[in-house]
Amino acid sequence: MKPTLTPTTPSSLEVPAAPRRPLRRFGADLRRFFPYVTTSAAASLKTDVSSSHLGWLWWILEPLLFMMVYTFIALVVFQRSMPYFPVFVFIGLTVWQFFNRNVTQSVTLMRHSRGIIRKVYIPKQMLMLEALSVNAFKSLISLALVFVLMPFFKVPFPVRVWQILPELLLLVLFTFGFSLILMHVGVYVGDLSNAIHVILRLFFYLSGVFYDITSRVPAPWNYYLVRVNPVALVMASMRSSLLYQTDPDWIWLGGWTLVSAVLVALAIQLVYKQENSYAKVL
Repeated sequence: MKPTLTPTTPSSLEVPAAPRRPLRRFGADLRRFFPYVTTSAAASLKTDVSSSHLGWLWWILEPLLFMMVYTFIALVVFQRSMPYFPVFVFIGLTVWQFFNRNVTQSVTLMRHSRGIIRKVYIPKQMLMLEALSVNAFKSLISLALVFVLMPFFKVPFPVRVWQILPELLLLVLFTFGFSLILMHVGVYVGDLSNAIHVILRLFFYLSGVFYDITSRVPAPWNYYLVRVNPVALVMASMRSSLLYQTDPDWIWLGGWTLVSAVLVALAIQLVYKQENSYAKVL
């Protein structure tokens, strides 16, 4: 079971208007509610395991099965290949599933958490952090599998493995900021999940999960498709670092990391400013 918070009176569910320094308030709230986030995330993971016959094994089998499907489509149906292609696809799936799971959950997160929101006060960003933590744990398992698969497909040892740290930082920042905004909009737009499902499907094909954008898309579109899409940029960068021993485009990585940090700050401020109205709408 998920941890519970101490019930409050209806009047205490409302908080003062957004402060002048929302990031400082977010830091204080994060320290205060961190035990709740971690305990609740652990409870969610245990629930996922107990509700499945395969348990935690499914977290390993799911990306492996998808890798086999997309590898079959590319190699057999389209007769396209490239060095270390199965691992190439697996890296793309690891990045995509982390982004896709968080965005999909964010749209309905507030509605699914209405029981907590109506009874106790908790900063709404903590709800998104809990979901982010659960999905990050699952993605770390997939990332570990990347290194397990490398010897089987004769991938050289990635001496630039440290480069995935700033790449993962960009992925987490962008996903968190984007998901917070969708979480806010989802409170007021009930059908947003339907639209997001279609948009994410298009986004999936434009991100190069199971094909190489730089070699399959004609110039100059291949250049822009990778760089204006931060998810595609992270995929391409991780593949460069882990498979092909080349440097990513540090300028675009740094630029998107800065943009994502600003997006997170704006999203945190937006949720603080509007959180008094969420319980009334839900």
